[in-house]
Amino acid sequence: MTVGGPGIEPVDKRVTDADSVTDESPQTPADGETPEEAQPVDVAARPRRGLTPLVAALLAVMVGLTVGFAAGVFTAKPSYPGEDSPEAGFARDMSTHHGQAVEMGMIAWQRASLSEVRQLAYDIAVTQQGQIGIMLNWTETWGVSPTSADPPMSWMGHGEDMVRNDGLMAGMATREQIDEMRAAKGEQVDILFCKLMIDHHIGGVHMAEGVVELSDRPEVVELAKGMIAAQDSEIKVLRGILAKLGEQ
Repeated sequence: MTVGGPGIEPVDKRVTDADSVTDESPQTPADGETPEEAQPVDVAARPRRGLTPLVAALLAVMVGLTVGFAAGVFTAKPSYPGEDSPEAGFARDMSTHHGQAVEMGMIAWQRASLSEVRQLAYDIAVTQQGQIGIMLNWTETWGVSPTSADPPMSWMGHGEDMVRNDGLMAGMATREQIDEMRAAKGEQVDILFCKLMIDHHIGGVHMAEGVVELSDRPEVVELAKGMIAAQDSEIKVLRGILAKLGEQ
């Protein structure tokens, strides 16, 4: 139904849903206007897309690699003991010293009559062989030779005074003494092993104490102190076994 009158345009009073909705679609710019003038854009109102998890992870890895590379370039190389250092001398000489203890330990483990002697001999051999491995690894890491033409124990200052005329370091058994133990039988093996190992340990402890006084490297000092504690304890056990066997 329309309503009209003089001078009044007819008005359709029927209102549809579409008529009541505001048209928010972009308007066509008037003649002479640019699109920007016709419809300004609120940039802040635009939704912003964040980084995807994959992109964020890749960026994090790249940053980490960059920082790591820079740290490697600008960090000074570690300083290691040199050929003539007390640490290198100790590693070489103690490896040789330990080598004889391993040999004597394996003889006693196979031939001793007392189970406690066989067990102690085995423990000494295994422990000192492991320590040889540690010290040889040091020389490789430090870039020094595992052997030297210098006199044994010369790194200790006056340590060469402790080297016997036959060239053996303090506490080491002669080849004849080791052969005697190898040929012995019964309790004689136990007795010879205990006596020789006590002397051997005393010499080893003295050498370990020397490097503790001279070195400032934590790994060297720690191992040497461990040697001192273990060998002092074993000396007491060895002396106790000799007392039970009626030997002094």
